[in-house]
Amino acid sequence: MALNFVISGPLRELAGNRGEVRIDRSASSLAEALPLLWAECPAFRDRVVTELGELRPHLNIFVDGENIRFLDGFSTAVRDGSEIVILPALSGG
Repeated sequence: MALNFVISGPLRELAGNRGEVRIDRSASSLAEALPLLWAECPAFRDRVVTELGELRPHLNIFVDGENIRFLDGFSTAVRDGSEIVILPALSGG
């Protein structure tokens, strides 16, 4: 059983310059999966959630291609082999 976290370029320094972090554990929701990433890469926690435990507004998280903001947020289900992408929001004009 494993979860695959895909880390975008600007955040890779928080993961030891890795573009992907594989966690060989299982979780049933994103809320269970994220602490597994934070155990491997502790600097991620403060970049992902606010002091109130909410997703930071400048980040997007996708589970198997779907944005969690349009699913169940941190309660979004994950499965063995899920791809979890953490991506800073892009803006411009």
